Amino acid sequence: MALAEGSALPDFSLPDQTGATVTLADLKGKPFVLYFYPKDDTSGCTSEAIAFSGLTSDFDALGVPVIGMSPDPVKKHVKFIEKHDLKVRLLSDEEKIFLEACGVWVEKSMYGKKYMGVERTTVLVSADGTVAKLWSKVKVPGHAEAVLEAAKAHSSS
Repeated sequence: MALAEGSALPDFSLPDQTGATVTLADLKGKPFVLYFYPKDDTSGCTSEAIAFSGLTSDFDALGVPVIGMSPDPVKKHVKFIEKHDLKVRLLSDEEKIFLEACGVWVEKSMYGKKYMGVERTTVLVSADGTVAKLWSKVKVPGHAEAVLEAAKAHSSS
């Protein structure tokens, strides 16, 4: 199932960088941003995480937490956060169950080779757990700012 605006976000229970378990039920009741990214400490993923981290206070002022997710293990998330002084919470889906349920674990191709990976995708999730806005095949430059604008519009409606 691929995510779509208006659809319910699939349930999940995954560890964050501290090892704490995060569930959809924990997050319901207020909107949040969930961004899926391929791999810790690669150029595009680092730029995206730094951009979201730079806007953390703006998202916090709206009461909209920003959470990143990749298939990287918790230990790798810890190193990634420490190396780049990231302010976002990162969830680990090593089994790729939630990534698959969201339709973001896809066949990709680079230099003629096919492989499985995360399609960079961001979701603004409403307080009730439904997808308020969806960005697929994200291009990093300006993206965090666009998500912030959508969060502002969503939180004032």
